[in-house]
Amino acid sequence: MPYINVSTSVRVNDKKKLLEEISKLVSSLTYKPKRFVMAKLDDSSEMYFEDESPCCFLEIRSIGSLNTSEMAKPISDFVHKKMGIPIDKIYISFVNVPASMWSWNGRTFG
Repeated sequence: MPYINVSTSVRVNDKKKLLEEISKLVSSLTYKPKRFVMAKLDDSSEMYFEDESPCCFLEIRSIGSLNTSEMAKPISDFVHKKMGIPIDKIYISFVNVPASMWSWNGRTFG
């Protein structure tokens, strides 16, 4: 049930590999099974953050399990290492979704 949406101004060469690796990272940070992590990547997006240098916006949604103070650094480090984006050009939005507002397999979780 965790969902990560990555929007970046850089071009990602191996999209499938990046999506798999970030799914594993989110799974480990939320303690949720990897099979339930959905990841989306929008690369080469027109983005502006102070200037036109490389930047990234990540949105992470989950039913609980978002320890934001412990997740921010490893996710930022991952983006920096894999995409070469400076840490100060990365925003992350964490959204804790109520179980009644998340559906899978035809029913809500709460």
